[in-house]
Amino acid sequence: MTSEADIVASKVLDGFNRLPAKKKPQTRDNGTREWVPLAGIVAKHGDGSYKCLALATGMKCLPLSKLPLANGHVLHDWHAEVLAIRAFNHFILEQCRELAANPNTTSSYVRHMVQTNAEADQMSRLPFVWNEDVTLHMYCSEAPCGDASMELIMAAQQDAAPWEAPLSERMMAKNKGCVPNTTAIDSPIDGFTPDLLLLGRACFSHLGVVRRKPARPDAPPTLSKSCSDKLALKQCTSLLNSLSSLLVSPRGVYLTSLALPKSQFSETACTRCFTPGGRMAAVQDDMIAKWQGGYEFHPFEVHTTGLEFAFSRRRGAEDESDNIKYVASNLAIAWTANGLTENIVGGVLQGRKPTDPRGGSRLSRKALWQLASGIASCVGGPDLVPSGNAYKELKHGQGLAHRRVVKQDVTAQALKGWVRNIGDDGHVLHP
Repeated sequence: MTSEADIVASKVLDGFNRLPAKKKPQTRDNGTREWVPLAGIVAKHGDGSYKCLALATGMKCLPLSKLPLANGHVLHDWHAEVLAIRAFNHFILEQCRELAANPNTTSSYVRHMVQTNAEADQMSRLPFVWNEDVTLHMYCSEAPCGDASMELIMAAQQDAAPWEAPLSERMMAKNKGCVPNTTAIDSPIDGFTPDLLLLGRACFSHLGVVRRKPARPDAPPTLSKSCSDKLALKQCTSLLNSLSSLLVSPRGVYLTSLALPKSQFSETACTRCFTPGGRMAAVQDDMIAKWQGGYEFHPFEVHTTGLEFAFSRRRGAEDESDNIKYVASNLAIAWTANGLTENIVGGVLQGRKPTDPRGGSRLSRKALWQLASGIASCVGGPDLVPSGNAYKELKHGQGLAHRRVVKQDVTAQALKGWVRNIGDDGHVLHP
């Protein structure tokens, strides 16, 4: 009998396989094969059918030094999992745009909010809600980078002993067991040193901590959190990003399951990383009871599939015998079921320079802001998605107050050491 994990994986893999060759990793002239992670979001409908709504490949992120130059049109993080979630948010916003533009339009996924008296105080400003009979599932071809992959990384080393710590013994002692007095999201330096908590792949002995991208110690530093950490947080904030959250209730927009290849699954790591039996145990009932706006703690289950991605880095027997080498692909792709398809290199559209605003992806901050703002105008509430001020003003506005509380609670208690990736929040969307 086919498992649900196999079905979810097959929907994402089939969607990728239908893409043209120019969107896939290549075999280079010297025989070296490119590889890349793949991730996708799949909807399960009330009738039991499944559909892939968004998928992406990718494995890069923007160095911290480049953030001030991004100006809202360069992606910060295009790891497959993160890019797939951004693509999914674009899918949702496009569904909302169609509903707003044509009252006779219906969607299998989003509908206009019909409030009850109990909901009125918490969600009176939100015009859209997710359809209750649709659940969401994710497939990843690789274990998410960060805490959920640490055991796999250790097992792949000739010496599984922890790598040398990047900090002095004095700094290690200072940070050991450190819990900052202030909220980590607002305190990137003061109160504790994030270098230990944002480790990349170093310090195997430190498990259950927030880690940064990229993992390689010789790569330019970033403050982008690992995919493990971002997925753990999504169990509380939902799959909606900030802009979608201004228009759509988070209720129902949570992952129900995550499917990983058997070769990429560590039960110990996934339990520690994602579940109430691990680091998410700090998300207590009394904390959740204070959340408003439809937010909840919705842990997903992790299941395994025997299906593998053809462009993963796992080599077959023939590859081993022929000494075929693999190299990471620089190309990322994003696709949605309602028409988006993009090639992305360096956080912008392939062939464009990062300094060229025309190179901005439709998944960039500024593009999604523009889309959400247009939807708000159509439903008669342009103040739902404010424009005219800097992006940071929108992020700290009243419309995202409930979401901010959730994020602050979780990063202060369960995901300690979560440091804000600031530097690209001064751009403005003119009305």
